[in-house]
Amino acid sequence: MTPILMLGAGRMGGAMLEGWRRSGAFAAAELIICDPAPSQPALAAALEGARLNPPQAELAQARTVVLAVKPQVWVEIAAEYVAWLAADAVIVSSMAGVRAASVGKEFGGRAIARVMPTTAAAINRGTASLYSDDPAALARAHALFEPLGAVVDLDDEAQMHVATAVSGSGPAYLYAFVEALEAAAAAAGMPAKQAARLARSTITGAAALLAESGGEPAELRRQVTSPGGTTEAALEVLLSDRGLAPLLREAVAAAVKRSKALGG
Repeated sequence: MTPILMLGAGRMGGAMLEGWRRSGAFAAAELIICDPAPSQPALAAALEGARLNPPQAELAQARTVVLAVKPQVWVEIAAEYVAWLAADAVIVSSMAGVRAASVGKEFGGRAIARVMPTTAAAINRGTASLYSDDPAALARAHALFEPLGAVVDLDDEAQMHVATAVSGSGPAYLYAFVEALEAAAAAAGMPAKQAARLARSTITGAAALLAESGGEPAELRRQVTSPGGTTEAALEVLLSDRGLAPLLREAVAAAVKRSKALGG
């Protein structure tokens, strides 16, 4: 499946490069990177032996092509590179909203897999939702993303919109929650520095416990909620009809709508 050609090495592409480096999944010499403004992980990979922006004739060597560019520019990128790629190269697209059929059309009918990854791939704790109707392309995507964290196979490409809204956008929801918790602590009288440390360590600890214990979120919530206590008082607000659940449903629905719009 190598060499692997990375078309785009910004935030997401850079996270993948860093995760592969940390896991040892692929040697830098197996990577070809094309990006006019490469991220720090791309530059580091180049120092270790990856080919960064090589002559286009070398791109025909690539067996796997990772398309990690913004949905707004991908058609232009495809037109620039498609003629240089081998006919049997597999395209793995990480773009939100853009259907596999559209990618396949612009890339000359080559086999396509779609993935919605997260930037925690950089520390090998990412989540990647995968879809392809081509078993070989799906296997190729598994080989790319299993070293980077958890992999979830989707049965229907339409589920990619939901994966984008829940997993692709989900980290931002958590960061926004931490921001709000810090601000709430400060508003209640705690100095900002202590509020930040308290909120961040509490959330990262709770997330680690969820991951390590394998427990259900509802059960873990019950374990820290004493009847008549402070947590119960707070949850009466968060779990009310105006609280967290309806807000997240609205947020996910908005992200799904935008994902569909990006796909045209």
